Amino acid sequence: MKRHVTQNGRMSAATRATRHLSPLREMAGSTRRKPPVSPSPLWGKLQTLWQEKHLALFKTEYTLLVVSVLWFLEIGINVWVIQKVAYTEIDWKAYMDEVEGVINGTYDYTQLKGDTGPLVYPAGFVYIFTALYFVTGHGVNIRLGQYIFAVFYLITLLLVFRIYNRTKKASLVPPYVFFFVCCASYRIHSIFVLRLFNDPVAMMLLFAAVNLFMDGYWTLGCFLFRQVLAVSVKMNVLLFAPGLLFLLLSEFGFIRTIPKLSLCAGIQLLLGMPFLIENPVGYVSRAFDLGRQFLFKWTVNWRFLPEWLFLNRYFHLLLLSLHLLILLLFALRHWKRPGESLFELLKDPSRRKMPAQKCTTSQIVLILFTSNFIGMCFSRSLHYQFYVWYFHTLPYLLWSGGVKKLAHLLRVLILGLIELSWNTYPSTNSSSAALHVCHLIILLCLWLAPPLLSTSQETHKQTAGKEKHH
Repeated sequence: MKRHVTQNGRMSAATRATRHLSPLREMAGSTRRKPPVSPSPLWGKLQTLWQEKHLALFKTEYTLLVVSVLWFLEIGINVWVIQKVAYTEIDWKAYMDEVEGVINGTYDYTQLKGDTGPLVYPAGFVYIFTALYFVTGHGVNIRLGQYIFAVFYLITLLLVFRIYNRTKKASLVPPYVFFFVCCASYRIHSIFVLRLFNDPVAMMLLFAAVNLFMDGYWTLGCFLFRQVLAVSVKMNVLLFAPGLLFLLLSEFGFIRTIPKLSLCAGIQLLLGMPFLIENPVGYVSRAFDLGRQFLFKWTVNWRFLPEWLFLNRYFHLLLLSLHLLILLLFALRHWKRPGESLFELLKDPSRRKMPAQKCTTSQIVLILFTSNFIGMCFSRSLHYQFYVWYFHTLPYLLWSGGVKKLAHLLRVLILGLIELSWNTYPSTNSSSAALHVCHLIILLCLWLAPPLLSTSQETHKQTAGKEKHH
């Protein structure tokens, strides 16, 4: 104000005029100014993400956004892999030769074979790959087959992400870990779009069945699990069966579980009927050969053993015994409620000593994934395409363990060592030993976790208490 005052202490005329005009200018400006527009929640989320981009991969509130970006990124990655990386023929031509024999009228399983050997997969495999045979021009258009398997891969990721989201595991697993679930694994991309194995088809349908179990569609889920997967595409999905049987008995009891299993058996007979009529012994012995020997040169997990021990039947019986023992211990320690015997599960839920209690989605998923993981730990042999059997379940298992001090970085290191073991070709003593060490750490962490149903019971009591209080 001192600048605008004259020597006699009066304000200059120019300054007085400006002061008189300023309120008019403000009024004119206020009439032209538009009201502020509130940003959309998504835009606000993106702005916050950009401002905190260095922390977004570590904050679980951004998991859904990060996973969505990774899924769309996977579309480009799969297209790039298909276009730029050379396809490797291993089993696709053999699959096509096997189903071509069926198309030509051969229903005797002992007469169906391909370049890599006889047909050893059940009837569901034949029907699915017969459809792929015709879609790909008698199996000749391999590039189209690769894009179909890329779609299978993207569907699998959606099913897996839904499992993590429904069980609230996404709120515990840091967003950057999901980068390892989808984008980072060379071996998984290779299994899906560069090798065209039947394992990805089986696992895609398995995760669809798990989603049905979470939503309470037990009959439909059992149909998908038993018919389209375990006894129709590839037998590896039977590793989930002990966990599923426990869940069915827990939910329905023995009497109400029988119709679900009977339905599965009946439809399986219907699917295999053409082959059973032609040569029932040949079909059962080829499609369900649990005693089939594996070649030592392809093993990923037992390379450090001498070949004679790897092929020894007593070694196989030892692994089977350990498999069943660990399953039983987990069922007694973790899966059932304290004070409840396994025989109590055979009763109808309404007649049990303890009040009936539905399994939560987290319990359903963890029991199934643990059952499969125990089977992987004690498998007679793991081949490279078998990695897809448990790859997408590993972060779930690691972040479900009972060792709270197991840092995120150590968990990621375990994932990295497992990936490295599966990418070492041919396998070495060190790579197979490292794989077993990682498996043992995960198994111990799962064992140290609190029992599932007791935790659920405490939560149920707390919730009931709060409802009663209110």
